[in-house]
Amino acid sequence: MNHHIQAVFLDRNGTIGGSDEIEYPGEFELFSFTAELIHALKMQGILVFSFTNQPGVSRGEAREEDFVEELKAFGFNDVYLCPHHHKEGCSCRKPATGMLHKAAKDYDLDLSKCAVFGDRWTDILAAKSAGCTGTLVLTGSGKTSWYQNHRHSPVQPDYFADNLKGGIEWLLKK
Repeated sequence: MNHHIQAVFLDRNGTIGGSDEIEYPGEFELFSFTAELIHALKMQGILVFSFTNQPGVSRGEAREEDFVEELKAFGFNDVYLCPHHHKEGCSCRKPATGMLHKAAKDYDLDLSKCAVFGDRWTDILAAKSAGCTGTLVLTGSGKTSWYQNHRHSPVQPDYFADNLKGGIEWLLKK
């Protein structure tokens, strides 16, 4: 059992479910294996956080409360959500590390003992900037992100997996 991992941060769209399209609460569906993975991590004493950019909130297309409610119902310990549009210059929108640092403060975490899973390079950039392990999943936008970035980006994922299940299995073995 891997006890040195304190928390995992899971991106929403394309990572835990859905696709590379924007899907708001009510139309979003988890992948078949996600609920079980969240439960398995929690059973090992690992905190599981949602870590998501949702600019539709600042555009008035969706309500932050609806995302939080939906994600907590999926079993997340807590939800870190950036509601801002990228032009707003906030410190929380990935690739910025604001959400990771807020969680670290809220839960007294050592970010070097935390892992991030996402389907976009911005998830990996946020993870690595904050000192977390970063895994790129190839669901959602993952394959496109990989092809667009892996050759020339100075920042690389620690691992890439076909899906979240493969990524979590790797993390728990390492």
